[in-house]
Amino acid sequence: MQFDLSDDQQLLRQSTRDFLAAEAPVEKTRRAMEDDPRGIEESLWRQVAEMGYVGLLLPAGVGGQGLGALELAVVLEEAGRVCLPGPLLDVVLAASVLAEAGGQEALLREVAAGTARVVIAREDAAFAGEAPTRTMLAGGRVKGTKHFVPFAASADALVVTTPDGPCLVRGPFPVTPTPTLDHAQRFATVTLDQPATRLGGPALLEPADRLAAVGAGAMLLGLMTKAFEMSHAYVQTREAFKRPIGTFQVIQHRLADMLMRVESTRSAVYRAAWCVDAGDEATALACASAKAYAGDAGRFVCGEAIQVHGGIGFTWELDLHWYFKRTKTLEQHYGSTEERLEAALAAVGY
Repeated sequence: MQFDLSDDQQLLRQSTRDFLAAEAPVEKTRRAMEDDPRGIEESLWRQVAEMGYVGLLLPAGVGGQGLGALELAVVLEEAGRVCLPGPLLDVVLAASVLAEAGGQEALLREVAAGTARVVIAREDAAFAGEAPTRTMLAGGRVKGTKHFVPFAASADALVVTTPDGPCLVRGPFPVTPTPTLDHAQRFATVTLDQPATRLGGPALLEPADRLAAVGAGAMLLGLMTKAFEMSHAYVQTREAFKRPIGTFQVIQHRLADMLMRVESTRSAVYRAAWCVDAGDEATALACASAKAYAGDAGRFVCGEAIQVHGGIGFTWELDLHWYFKRTKTLEQHYGSTEERLEAALAAVGY
């Protein structure tokens, strides 16, 4: 079976790489990642929207591109390569739920244009010693507390999960920032007691869950690819005993292991994306497996990259720590490695 990207997809990859290299290199986005409470500069977000990335999966009728999971993987892999800050994947996922539900065309047009942001609020689990609670929808109002809501402080609306299915809640809503390892990924606790619009049943979230696995896997692929490239370049210039350290077999073995994880992740992620677009019967297994493998592989590759760089690998000035932190974040979110492994086993009947 041929899994090569089409000419249009190759063009999308190159144009995305060129755009992000010019407008969002790590050295340029460091300020937003370190200091901006929104996690991304508004000017950059508008540019991302103008390029069509926010509305990538939305139909043309609401200003979208009408593309699929393969194109999403292409764009997010490139976003991972530059460690792009901001809620791109989160907004794409929430918009896909709204598009599937129907009836929210006006909001979707604003999302595609970059003038409104919607994210999904999922986590009900107890946090910091609190008693477990469930967010409930009753009488046209949603009540409860959601933890680890991505970029809630800059969101105009939330897709809130409840036992009866997702609902739409428009801001403003109370937000308490959550301290995180990755400064570029903003999470918050949101306390809800306000009007809500029911979007559909629990099954409405299943396509978004699979897109989340593909998207997070693709970002992890981009992160570990860049970390490998940085390491490969470094070992050719760093010398020990008057020789580049890349000539030592132990370093070569490490790089070989890193490359194997990168390329295996690439195969898993793009197969999962193809399955989503093709409606293949193995989609659930492919998506769960891709995210589980990518999370583990990303942690390994970025961890090895720091080791290969030696003492400099731990410094704030080197961009590598952003890649390691983002990888650790993505490993746990959009379905942790353990959760995705359980989903993969369930997909094959265990």
